[in-house]
Amino acid sequence: MTFQYWYMLPISIVIATTAMASGVGGATFFAPIFILGLGLPPEVAIGTGLITEVFGFASGLYAYTRKRLIDFRLGLALLMVTVPLALVGTWLAGHVEPDILKVVLGVGLFAIALSFLRAPEHKDVVRMDEAIAEEYGGSNAETCLIAADGERICYTVCNKTEGRLIAGIGGLFVGLISTGLGEMNSYFLLQRCRVPSKVSVATSVFVVALTALSAAGGHLVNFVRSGGGVLDTVFSLVIFTVPGVVIGGQLGSLVASRIPQRKLERGLGMLFILVAALTLGEVLL
Repeated sequence: MTFQYWYMLPISIVIATTAMASGVGGATFFAPIFILGLGLPPEVAIGTGLITEVFGFASGLYAYTRKRLIDFRLGLALLMVTVPLALVGTWLAGHVEPDILKVVLGVGLFAIALSFLRAPEHKDVVRMDEAIAEEYGGSNAETCLIAADGERICYTVCNKTEGRLIAGIGGLFVGLISTGLGEMNSYFLLQRCRVPSKVSVATSVFVVALTALSAAGGHLVNFVRSGGGVLDTVFSLVIFTVPGVVIGGQLGSLVASRIPQRKLERGLGMLFILVAALTLGEVLL
C-alpha cells in the first residue's frame, strides 16, 4: 500500500458532493476516472468504485432510515432479484475482455446521460405525486407509511413483475459496470409502480446500497484471488476515496439546496455524454 493517490481525497470530496446532490451513485463517476485518468483495468476500476460507493451510500441510507421513508417490504422484494444478478455481473466483469467492458460502460454512461436530460421537471413530479395520492391512496391503498415528521403516505405498488425485471437488469449492470440500478429504479418506482417520489427515492437508495455492497464484496473476492499487486492498488486508492466520500456525502445536501436541480441534471447529462465518448473512443479509435 502506498500514498501515491493522495490527490484522490479532494477529488473524492467533489465527486461525492456532486453525487449526493444529484442522486447518482459515486461509482458512476469513479469508474471512468480510474480507467481514463489512472489507466486501471476496467474490472479493477469498477470494483474499486463500488467499494468506495458503499461508504458514500451509508450516510444517505442512515438519513432516509431516520426519516422513515423506506418501504422495506418493497425494497426486500427487489433485493431478492438485484443481489443475485449483481453477483452474476461481478463474475462476468472478471471474465469479459477489458475492451468489451469499456464499451458496455460507455454505452451505460450514454444511457445515464439521456436519463438526466429527459428527467421530469419538479412540477411534473408534484403532479405525479398528486395523481398517485388520488388514484392509489386513501382507502384504496395497500401500503401506508408514517414518516418521522408525521406525514402519512399511502399508495399501491403497481406493475410488480415488470419492476422486478427492470431492477434485476439494473442489478446485473451494477455488478458488471458499477451503475444503472439507481437510474432504473427511479423510473420504475415513480412512473411505472406509482410509488410517491419521497418513498421511491428513499427505497431506491436502500436497494442500491445493499446491492452495491454485495457487488463490492464479489469484486473484493476477485481482487484477493488476483494477488497482492491488484489488492495493493485497491487499498492505496480506498484509503483516500473512502474518507472523501464520507465528507462529500455530508456536503451534498447543502449543495443540493443551493443549486437548481434541473440545471444540475442537465450539466451532469452533458458531462456523462463527454465521458462516455472518451471511454468509447479509447476502444474504437
